[in-house]
Parts: sequence; structure tokens; C-alpha cells
Amino acid sequence: MAASRPWPRRLVRGASSSEAQGGIVARRRQSSRGGSSGRDDLDERVVDINRVVTVVKGGRRFGFRVVVVVGDNHGRVGAGVGKARGVPAAIRKAAERARRNIESVVLSGTTIPHEVEGRCGGARVMLKPAAPGAGVIAGGGARAVLEAAGVRDVLTKSLGSANVLNLVRATMDGLRQMRRVADVAKERGVPEVDVMPFWSRGR
Repeated sequence: MAASRPWPRRLVRGASSSEAQGGIVARRRQSSRGGSSGRDDLDERVVDINRVVTVVKGGRRFGFRVVVVVGDNHGRVGAGVGKARGVPAAIRKAAERARRNIESVVLSGTTIPHEVEGRCGGARVMLKPAAPGAGVIAGGGARAVLEAAGVRDVLTKSLGSANVLNLVRATMDGLRQMRRVADVAKERGVPEVDVMPFWSRGR
């Protein structure tokens, strides 16, 4: 019986081993769309590449599950999951599904309008607005989703499971709950300035 060969470390073509181990590979891809707009430029990020095994009658089949986040950095973001026998095919499937799932989210300048908590399964992600210049204080899947959506200043904290896929979905759930400051102020019956973060009230 021939000796088994070690599994290759480099999972994504063109990415260094440190990038592959980090789990996030970002790239820009242009794709054609119908209509007069011609082409769009979206930020595509490979968040997680995981090897999976399916047990069948003849033995075990190896494949890959890839999580991809796509956004335009201006308030539109989507996430998708792809599975295939090879990494390139799985990335392509995940990217196509992420583009089909892309949706608009409410932003307030470079941050989010208000504090919110997103949930998915055992994962919980708390999102809080941050002052300009604070940066994206997040890691893993949450950072990829927020940066692809165009958020530049935000504070986050993971309160539950560390599963990457659930973290991505929990972050997406939190962004879906975002509402405009004017709508929140109208619902509460208070001036908009009372709802705004303190650093933007004097503007």
C-alpha cells in the first residue's frame, strides 16, 4: 500500500500560507451584469476554507466548504456558502450565491446608527457605533462582513460560539436590524439629536 501524501498547505492559488491560515483572502472581481451599468466592482472575500468528508459505500469522499462575503463597500453586502470537490469550484459557487444574496444595509457615515446584537445558532455578535478613526474592532468573519459593507468604525464582541459560518450569519443578522436615526427618533417621539451618537451631535 502506497504511503499517503501530506495534504497541501496552500489552499488558495495566489495566497501565501499565512493568508490561508488566517482564513481571509480578499480580492476585487469585476462581473458583467445586464443593463446599462455594464460592469460592477465588488469586494470579494474568502472568509473560511474548510475540508469536509462524506462517508459513502465505497469509502470516504473529500471536499471543501467555502464561505465568501461580497460587498460594494457602500452599504451593500451578501454572504454565501459553496461546496465542491476542489477549492476553486467551491469558491466560485460561494461567490455566486453571495452575489445572489446581496442586500442593502443602513449605515451612518462610516459607522452604524445604533447598538445591536445579531444571532445565528449559538453565535451572538454585539455591534456598537464607534467614533471616526476608531477603525473596525472585529475579527474573523465579522470583520469581513463589516468591511465589505462599508463600515469603517465599529466596535464588536463575540458573545457565543466561535463557528465562522455562524459568526458571518450573526453579523448579517445584526446589520439587517439597523434602522435610520430619523425612524428611531420618530418612533420614540424625541429629537434626532437625542438618538445620534454623542460625537456627531455638534455637527
